[in-house]
Amino acid sequence: MEATPNRTVVLFAGLGVGHLTPMVELAKIFLRHGVPVVIAIPTAPPSAATVFAATSSDGPRIAAANPSIPFHHLPPPDYPTPDPNPFLQVLDVLRLTGPSLLAYLRSLPSVAALVLDLFCIDSLHAAAQSGAPAYVYYTSAAADLAAFLHMPHHFATTEGDFKDMGKALVRFPGIPPIPASDLPQSVLDRASRTYTARIGHYARIPDVQGVLVNTYEWLEARAVQALRDGACVPHRPTPPVHCIGPLIVKGAAAEGERHACLSWLDAQPERSVVFICFGSLGAVSAAQLKAIAHGLESSGHRFLWVVRTPPADPAKFFLPRPPPDLDALLPEGFMERNVDKGMVLKMWAPQAEVLRHAATGAFMTHCGWNSILEAASAGVPMLCWPQYAEQRLNKVFVVDEMKAGVVMEGYDEELVKAEEVEKKVRLVLESEEGEKLRERLAMAKEKAAEAVADRGSSQTAFAEFLKDLKLTE
Repeated sequence: MEATPNRTVVLFAGLGVGHLTPMVELAKIFLRHGVPVVIAIPTAPPSAATVFAATSSDGPRIAAANPSIPFHHLPPPDYPTPDPNPFLQVLDVLRLTGPSLLAYLRSLPSVAALVLDLFCIDSLHAAAQSGAPAYVYYTSAAADLAAFLHMPHHFATTEGDFKDMGKALVRFPGIPPIPASDLPQSVLDRASRTYTARIGHYARIPDVQGVLVNTYEWLEARAVQALRDGACVPHRPTPPVHCIGPLIVKGAAAEGERHACLSWLDAQPERSVVFICFGSLGAVSAAQLKAIAHGLESSGHRFLWVVRTPPADPAKFFLPRPPPDLDALLPEGFMERNVDKGMVLKMWAPQAEVLRHAATGAFMTHCGWNSILEAASAGVPMLCWPQYAEQRLNKVFVVDEMKAGVVMEGYDEELVKAEEVEKKVRLVLESEEGEKLRERLAMAKEKAAEAVADRGSSQTAFAEFLKDLKLTE
């Protein structure tokens, strides 16, 4: 299948590694099909430097690790009075970057399409003014998308706030019932400014030409069917939905020596290790770290644990943190007692490679979508410990719909107890229920590989998308 030359696809990425990494993987797919592509990256203005400090190095680091992909850094917008709300500050910077994006689009000889991160949907006007068709690349679950697409209709036809409903169940097309308390913080209160911003974003998704979703149909068949049936957006056409995943990092972020934790895993028995990692911004308290440590030790199982310094202010988990002082944070003597059973890493691990390693038997995760896809594609059951954004929703989908994990009870309380950590590690690694999870995940792994293989469902969906753009003969 030959690509039509000299028509560039521009990808406009959100800020943060969780948004930029999936865009990089999407860019690789375009390049493999011979389609010119460039990733446009926003730049935070000096006035917003504090909020973006934790992600300021993501762009240069990821660009350096992917020299085959062109990156264009858009100049910082004028933002003299930043919003005091960090989340709204992020959205403001992306919205204010719109004129720079439009100027860049107009500087290119021919733009085949503008593909937007959902957080960048305010730049639809840049696509319209440049004459480029606009698409959304949805980097989370199709089930999340089904819920969010339906929310404008839900709020237009109901009264009251999710924040007042506790654990009462809310129903959306194509997904299991959701406890109201598991919906994102940004939509719990109609009076909040974050609610206004987010519902405005969801209401604009039907204006795009199509939606690319980083998922595969087998994993989320019911949600995908609801989207395609138009059940999520009553009284308006739903754009075509193309499931093109799982688009995940295949290996190390950059060339270099093999990470020491992989050599440690080589020496462990098959499916014997629980891997604990809460994403690039995951944050738990010092007391919680000690509880995890006690639970892991009591379980008697091997572990590979990524530890980050707790934030001074839990509400500011997005700010940079120094490397952890393990002697101060973990129980006295923990490292010495478990030198043969466990390995503790500071700040980071090569997650995709760890999950694919034969020794990894379970994954304690914050339920970020990239992490869920990596676990499903590697066939590793999940212990779900959601923290922020859509992660609570994802927890429901993993446990109730995908049957791919169990819940860490207490995630929405002050502390997940050490006894719960021990119990769930033992359940996944020792019990009959854990064996059933492994069987389900073995199928998820097989279906993920099939989806991205030649003539697989995701490969076919992407080829159809390119035909829509007239980028293939």
